[in-house]
Amino acid sequence: MPQPFNKLTATAAPIMRGNIDTDVIIRIERLVGNSVRGTLGKWAFGSLRYLPDGSENPDFILNREPYRQAEILVTGPNFGCGSSREGAVWSLQEMGIRAVIGSGFGDIFFANCFQNGILPVVVDKRIVDSLAADIEATQGAGKVSIDLETQTIVSPSGQRHSFEIDPRRREGLLQGLDEVALTLMRDDEIRAFQASDRAARPWIHLARTSA
Repeated sequence: MPQPFNKLTATAAPIMRGNIDTDVIIRIERLVGNSVRGTLGKWAFGSLRYLPDGSENPDFILNREPYRQAEILVTGPNFGCGSSREGAVWSLQEMGIRAVIGSGFGDIFFANCFQNGILPVVVDKRIVDSLAADIEATQGAGKVSIDLETQTIVSPSGQRHSFEIDPRRREGLLQGLDEVALTLMRDDEIRAFQASDRAARPWIHLARTSA
């Protein structure tokens, strides 16, 4: 089950390049094998974090203090686009990322975040740019706060921004539930519908039973 998400105050790292796809987040060869979970954190953003000789790239933000401890990413537009690679979310999670703030995300990446307990926050680009500038002005020392209950973000300088989120997905993150668990919470409703449908259309259910 995903880790519940309620409130988070943490170091945030701005990665403002647009269209960072899932192949940049985690290379496909890192997902080959039977025991990849738990080993992916060090390979997140591998092509950006490491130089060809395997040493760390000093110019990449997550290799610098205090951004090494970042739990929040502030991202450029269309972050997580590309292939439907859940490993991209796993790798971010394993390197300690708990929330991503951006003006837009790849649709499948966005859904996978909720399934794995990472909060993706969509806000206007001007807010993203303001947050990134605020973080950089403090050289990363200023923390960003996200409150999922009140649906607010507070920047290092104290600017408060609201955000929208699907109520069902919000509830899943608050309780640490994935889509299956959220569906099972409505078991009584599902059974009631099945009973009424069986009474209204018995031939449908007879066909299913015989099949």
